[in-house]
Amino acid sequence: MNVLVVNGSPKGSKSNTYRLTAAFLEGLGEQCRDMQTRELFTSRLEIKPCLGCFSCWNRTPGRCCIEDDMERVIADMLWADVTIWSFPLYYFTVPGPLKNLIDRQLPMLLPFMEEMEGEAGNGGHPARYDRSGKKTVVISTCGFYTAKGNYDGVYSLFDHACGPGNYTDIFCGQGELFRIPELAARTGAYLSHVRQAGREYAGGGISSGTRARLDELLLPRETFEACADASWGLERDAAAPGESGPAAKKESDTLVFTKQMAALYQKESYPGRDIVLEMCYTDVGETYQIRLGKDGSRVYIDGSLTATTRIETPVTVWRSIAAGEIRGDEAMIRGLYRVTGDFSLMLNWDVYFGGAQPEAARTETTAKIRPANMNGMLLPWIVLWVAAAIHKQWGCLISIGVCALVPLIFYRNQKTIYDVVSGALVTGFSAAMLAGASEIWMLPLSYLAFGVMWLASCAGKRVPLTAHYSMYGYGGEKALQNALFLKTNRILTALWGVLYLLTSIFTWFLLQTSAASFAGLINSVMPVFMGIFTAWFQKWYPARVAAGKRR
Repeated sequence: MNVLVVNGSPKGSKSNTYRLTAAFLEGLGEQCRDMQTRELFTSRLEIKPCLGCFSCWNRTPGRCCIEDDMERVIADMLWADVTIWSFPLYYFTVPGPLKNLIDRQLPMLLPFMEEMEGEAGNGGHPARYDRSGKKTVVISTCGFYTAKGNYDGVYSLFDHACGPGNYTDIFCGQGELFRIPELAARTGAYLSHVRQAGREYAGGGISSGTRARLDELLLPRETFEACADASWGLERDAAAPGESGPAAKKESDTLVFTKQMAALYQKESYPGRDIVLEMCYTDVGETYQIRLGKDGSRVYIDGSLTATTRIETPVTVWRSIAAGEIRGDEAMIRGLYRVTGDFSLMLNWDVYFGGAQPEAARTETTAKIRPANMNGMLLPWIVLWVAAAIHKQWGCLISIGVCALVPLIFYRNQKTIYDVVSGALVTGFSAAMLAGASEIWMLPLSYLAFGVMWLASCAGKRVPLTAHYSMYGYGGEKALQNALFLKTNRILTALWGVLYLLTSIFTWFLLQTSAASFAGLINSVMPVFMGIFTAWFQKWYPARVAAGKRR
């Protein structure tokens, strides 16, 4: 397959649209191993405007009287099986240099009038060359929040040139977002859809599912337009026609960056009270406040508000974090920035500033299988410790029954290795006691085994036990890449493990007293206090590290 790319952007290979085109070519190439590609950049070609002399029709048929690069362009078009037109939307149509190229295609037509059945318009000119079987793809981005309603001129142009329905189009709004590193995750996801479109095109056409994903907004309209307005670094009133001087002074890059960050705030996540985030950029000596309220966000430059959360950071560090060049937790642990005040904002950062994730993606995420539930792991142990201490035989039978029922009760939840191991161990201890083993030894050993399981999960680079269950409150599996999250959970898991090791010793002594039947209930007291401590420590420790007091 011969593929010709006509890049009509004045920015050439740095074009936002070209990123989509490159992704489409990549997908196409995965399916077409024999694909050959040629690329034409209008920014590098010398193509003069058409003179309208019609020499290519009557004096030198099929050849333009202007000697420039257009002759090569026509040769490449005749060579191509698929021509991809790649360009940004300029004033609701194609950029000027590309329009010159399109105009200069006249030598490829015959001068005779002909009614083009099924084509756009009234009348046309037949092709000079046999171009049957050749295909056309049109890829474009624009600066509006959506492509819908903004490509009428482009559709009209290609409907006339190719015929309605005889070409494939990928038109994407919010094209300027593809050059913003901070939104690489969202734009990267969109490019993966374009890549998939290329694969499907090679097989006959783009599926309705992929087409729907291509039509998704990268950001909600309100969010995108706020980011776009902020990017100019001008107050709306200061940009009025004819005004100049101090009123139209351009804002600093740091203020623009802060405004764009504020624009990503999701007001649907409003917690019921206003949050004031104070960004202190230590390397440039600038401080701005972002008020997050029920109606949206607003940036203050006068420091008039009382901050609830303050971040002290070099702007270079925060930009690197936003662009994904360095993880925020790693930068925090290394002391590259510090946080004081209410740390809950940091723990829920993706909730408040999740504008880069489309609504469809959020819905798709919530529709997946339920997260792992620690109750599924704990329930068999609790029943064993309480019931077997009261009545050995019935307690063990009930424990085995619970182990059988737990997978059914939590069938919609994800399973962890600790759910499986717990079921096996509880069943094993119950069976041993039913076979005649003394509960005075088996119950303490069960506490010991439980504690060892917790401690073993902390060894080496393993993910600590508590992290498998708590990660869903901190971004899901992404939390497992967070060094601070893992460290916090490693400490907690180790403390729980030690608690149950000590409990095993205490239980052995307790079972030899008159309170033996109540051993399980008595042993439930300390875990309650430990649970309260866990809830406090999960907030206190990360906040302490963030404030630079301990790493």
